Amino acid sequence: METQSQKHSLIDKCKLKNRWIKEGLAEFLGTFILILFGCGSLAQSILSRGVYGNMLTVAIGFPFGITIAVYATIGVSGAHLNPAISLSMCVLGRLQWLKLPVYCFSQLVGAFVGSAAVFGLYYDAFMAFDDGNFAITGQNATAQIFSSYPASHLSFANGFADQMVGTAALLFSILAILDSKNNCVPKGLEPVVIGLIIMVIGLSMGYNCGGPINPARDLGPRLFTAVAGWGLEVFTAGNGWWWVPVIAPLIGGVLGTAIYVLIIELHHMDTTLKENHCTSEQQAEGKAKYEMITIQCNK
Repeated sequence: METQSQKHSLIDKCKLKNRWIKEGLAEFLGTFILILFGCGSLAQSILSRGVYGNMLTVAIGFPFGITIAVYATIGVSGAHLNPAISLSMCVLGRLQWLKLPVYCFSQLVGAFVGSAAVFGLYYDAFMAFDDGNFAITGQNATAQIFSSYPASHLSFANGFADQMVGTAALLFSILAILDSKNNCVPKGLEPVVIGLIIMVIGLSMGYNCGGPINPARDLGPRLFTAVAGWGLEVFTAGNGWWWVPVIAPLIGGVLGTAIYVLIIELHHMDTTLKENHCTSEQQAEGKAKYEMITIQCNK
């Protein structure tokens, strides 16, 4: 029977020492979870022809998948799960630029493997749907389970703007809820609120192209469909739409970050002077409740 010290020794041997590897694996796993639940909810809806799912179930599946993924990985990598977020964190100086390729590659691979998991989970359903034909467009299309495709009314300019605005809204909202100088979200509930942000964006900005707002979430599954039977047409469909949900979110994320920092973060009320008039107990109470000095004690 193993002693307690032997068990601890075995656990210690399993611990990774390289910080970059640990963070990369966390981003891989988090994005995998996101795709497993998100694309899984889409697969259930489309393959059952709406019997076991609809727009509402998809709007719930993706956000809660993200919530679980953030809870699982935030302590290791910060739970970016999205190259647009990683790029924005680099711009803010909260992530080393040298780590950006590691994060983005891990997210892309996680999305690819997550797509493979969804395909394997519903393999028989895919084979039964339309006699196993893997269509990209039309009534029996299944490629949209994995990646976004533009609606028939959508132009490139409008689609690009759609992805920029959606991702800008995502980064603006995330920075707002994590800003300690705001009346921030109670500790531990941040992933839930992030999931709700994704839900709101999906419900309000999903009509044009499904609202991917995540280059890894769109490109990783698209690469999988290209090799899994849908073919290279996944890159030419929609007049070569594939690059829009890759490039536009990166620009939109930086835009949303800049808007928040320049208009909100740099202009919080200066509470330094007010803090000097506060008692130590009042200061402790204010910091504990809001993680900032918000009490007005010099009236």
